[in-house]
Amino acid sequence: MFSLRLPAGPLRIVCLGAHPDDIEIGCGGTLLSLSEQRGIQAVVAIATGSGVRLAEATKAASRFLPGAEVDVRVMGLRDGFLPMHWGAVKEGLEQIAGSTTADIVFAPRHRDAHQDHRLIAELAPTVWRHALILNYEIPKWDGDLGRVSHYVPLDAETARRKVALLNECFPSQTDRDWWDDETFLAMMRLRGVESRSPYAEGFDVAKAVLATDTGRER
Repeated sequence: MFSLRLPAGPLRIVCLGAHPDDIEIGCGGTLLSLSEQRGIQAVVAIATGSGVRLAEATKAASRFLPGAEVDVRVMGLRDGFLPMHWGAVKEGLEQIAGSTTADIVFAPRHRDAHQDHRLIAELAPTVWRHALILNYEIPKWDGDLGRVSHYVPLDAETARRKVALLNECFPSQTDRDWWDDETFLAMMRLRGVESRSPYAEGFDVAKAVLATDTGRER
């Protein structure tokens, strides 16, 4: 197992979610960990949702990125029908990319069984060609989980804080049969076992460049 480290200093990140809780479920622990260690400028982009759900997402963006400069953007498209709105999603992502520079982009996985998640995953690398894209995973009844290529280790405090914040920020979802502390902790514990850490979040990375000479301009 080889450990990779991000460069020191502030980070500019873009977090992409098809639905208001996708980002926090998939990479909430990573966002909390990054926020504690360095300055963050973040754009949080959500493709679907309205009313209560978007209010929850706005609250979550500030709670999962404490102290960060956060810009929440909403496309307002129809839940479950994102492939029908391919052009609107692509345009929305291009507008975000044109207004900010990203060091890291968080997006769903390409192999996600949900069509809305999958479209965001497919479009992200066509928009951000020079950023590290970390594709997060979301548990669901489809049973689409598999192996991941990269891990972000989390300590027990951060893992439990993530779960507490999910319940606090998204009360409209807590009656779902799959939404409970055991689900989220089990996911992070399993990825922790795989990465020899107490807990972890897993990501797919389709392409990464290992720079051996960071001082040379290209």
